[in-house]
Amino acid sequence: MYLAYDYPLLSVFWSMLWFFLWILWFILLFRIIMDIFRDHEMNGWAKAGWLAFVILLPFLGVLVYVIARGKNMGRREIAQARAQQQDFDAYIRKTAAGTDRTSSVDELARLSELRAGGHITDEEFRRAKALVLGDDPAAAPTPPPAAAAPGQ
Repeated sequence: MYLAYDYPLLSVFWSMLWFFLWILWFILLFRIIMDIFRDHEMNGWAKAGWLAFVILLPFLGVLVYVIARGKNMGRREIAQARAQQQDFDAYIRKTAAGTDRTSSVDELARLSELRAGGHITDEEFRRAKALVLGDDPAAAPTPPPAAAAPGQ
């Protein structure tokens, strides 16, 4: 019933150490596998060879990979982080600037083409122009009504 007496404190520390080393081993293994796929300078056969070496002989494969290519692992990771940051910054700039929205000049030109092609009437053009320019559509000038023909 007294399990604490059967497992001394030093054994608990050793078990925790081995557990964390095991976790670190898997983190290193997955980082190396990601680095193999991330490297654009290696051809497919070299990637397949390194991957087979790391998977089939994991301890030796990881050790040899870190010795042979470990220096450039950090450089590739930094380059990828910089590329991601630049892409993110470009996205933020594009979103903040609102470049996806067409300008009012483009919209007015398109409306003018529609009116010239006979697809919209002059009244529809005036209302759409007032909307594009931000004017109150109710305050948009309306054309004077056509004079009624005498005798109607």
